[in-house]
Amino acid sequence: MERRNQSSATEFILLGFSSHPEYQIPLFFTFLFIYVIILLGNLLIFIVIRIDSRLHTPMYIFLAIMALGDICSTTIIVPRLLVDLLSVKKAISFAACITQLYFFISFGNMGSCLLGIMGFDRYMAICHPLHYMRIMNQRFCITLVISVWVIISIHSLVHSILVSKLIYCGSNEIQHYFCDLPPLLKLSCSDTSTIELLLFTETTAILLAPPLCVLFSYVRIAIVIFKMKSADGRRKAFSTCISHLICIVLAYGPLLFTYIRPSSAYALDKEIGISLLYIMVIPILNPFVYSIRNNDVKEALKKMRSKMHCHK
Repeated sequence: MERRNQSSATEFILLGFSSHPEYQIPLFFTFLFIYVIILLGNLLIFIVIRIDSRLHTPMYIFLAIMALGDICSTTIIVPRLLVDLLSVKKAISFAACITQLYFFISFGNMGSCLLGIMGFDRYMAICHPLHYMRIMNQRFCITLVISVWVIISIHSLVHSILVSKLIYCGSNEIQHYFCDLPPLLKLSCSDTSTIELLLFTETTAILLAPPLCVLFSYVRIAIVIFKMKSADGRRKAFSTCISHLICIVLAYGPLLFTYIRPSSAYALDKEIGISLLYIMVIPILNPFVYSIRNNDVKEALKKMRSKMHCHK
């Protein structure tokens, strides 16, 4: 009976930015503006890739999926944050909290894995151009994405179920603006050592596998590029990879810092800053990085703009 009473929490309070109430209205309009830009930028990338047949290649298909993933991962968090910034009581039900946790882990890890897949795609295109279309065919790409999504979904489900089984017998105030693993583990009065060990080992494997794949791919790519006799060929090969490399640097640092640590190292102000980086800053930068640095996307955007002018 005591255990049941201890674990009977029906809602949590998301503290987030509540310690600075004077900033909540300015933050509301700032985050709303950023959210709209994220939606428009990533949706534009998806539409351009969808309508331009020249971009129907594995690299751009993966980019389109990543753009949709950025929209989804941001939508899991930001609308709720906007509501809370205008609310006095920033409460979220237990079920909604676990649901938010599940989808946030799912879409966040999917974006990470897509960067790894795109690294493998660049490796095949540059290091094995003669076999590229045979290996990176549509069936293989679809199978690869679905397989990764199934693995990530199971990973997210396991963590969500384990967190939902914890006992929350003290305060129900989450030291964050959304339901993330570290603050929930810190809030629980259960023994979380097993979950933290699983979190460290499993999450380390999932988060480190894509960058290791990227590292292997780009070492091989660099070797091939430096062996090219044509300076123009080296420049063209490098230009196809630079956008991807920029996104990798932006993405992996904050994720590794947040999740490959014990919950005892959690600090609210530091976590909020880091989480804003991968929830809002990276999704808003990805479309600009790929559109500014990628000639194919720039040409597709110009073509679409020309068509829109012709229809006026």
